[in-house]
Amino acid sequence: MIYGGRIGVPAFAYDEYVGKTKDYVVLIPVINEGERILKELYRAYKHHISDDADIVICDGGSTDGSMEERKLRKLQVNTLLVKKDKGKQGAQLRMGIYWALQRGYKGIITIDGNYKDSIEDIPRFIKKLEEGYDFVQGSRYVKGGRAVNTPPIRNLAVRLIHAPVISLTAGQRFTDTTNAYRAYSARYLADDRVAPLRDVFMTYELLAYLSVRATQLGYRACEIPVTRAYPKKGRTPTKISFVRGNGELMKILFKNMCGAYRPKHTGGRKD
Repeated sequence: MIYGGRIGVPAFAYDEYVGKTKDYVVLIPVINEGERILKELYRAYKHHISDDADIVICDGGSTDGSMEERKLRKLQVNTLLVKKDKGKQGAQLRMGIYWALQRGYKGIITIDGNYKDSIEDIPRFIKKLEEGYDFVQGSRYVKGGRAVNTPPIRNLAVRLIHAPVISLTAGQRFTDTTNAYRAYSARYLADDRVAPLRDVFMTYELLAYLSVRATQLGYRACEIPVTRAYPKKGRTPTKISFVRGNGELMKILFKNMCGAYRPKHTGGRKD
């Protein structure tokens, strides 16, 4: 079926294999991840992640055969959402967030679909949400976390530029701010002072914005240890090009620091 109505939500098709079964949902944005997403889903299957959360794929329009219904059902995917509109990761996440809020989940966990992250740690995120945290950032750099084969230049960029700027903007220290492995409470995402369902979030703006908006509004935030492992050899699994992509990330980072992504109208409520 096709959805395309609400402003701020991209048009998308959806195949709902199973109805809502859990209080929490895992959103996995992908596009042409091939065997990587299938290996990640098998890892989730092996660790019984669907016992704790529904798994929803937010596909950007894959053409590599990885989104075949038979495969996804076998790996206990709950729903496949397929974007039919403009935008990249931000648009994929917006359709997923909309779907999750409409279904009434208490919290949302996001994770990349390129098999770099320890998807078996999903229960740790849920535990923090149950404890009352509204933003939970996964970090390879805190005690108990593991950074495996991280490209040196990426390691330096996160530690020396991205994390310090996000921390300054948020008013709380974070260490792994480019990591999309994180969790949000529904109350945080539904707050009209947050308003994540806006067309300004097309690429990586939403991740930067949601990293800082929680603490700006007095919501509770924390980090938990996770593993992020890059392959020893071959092409680094990422959609961010070295020059243009990283340049765009820097632009987003500093626009976020200046408050460019805050909603202009907050229903009369103050930050």
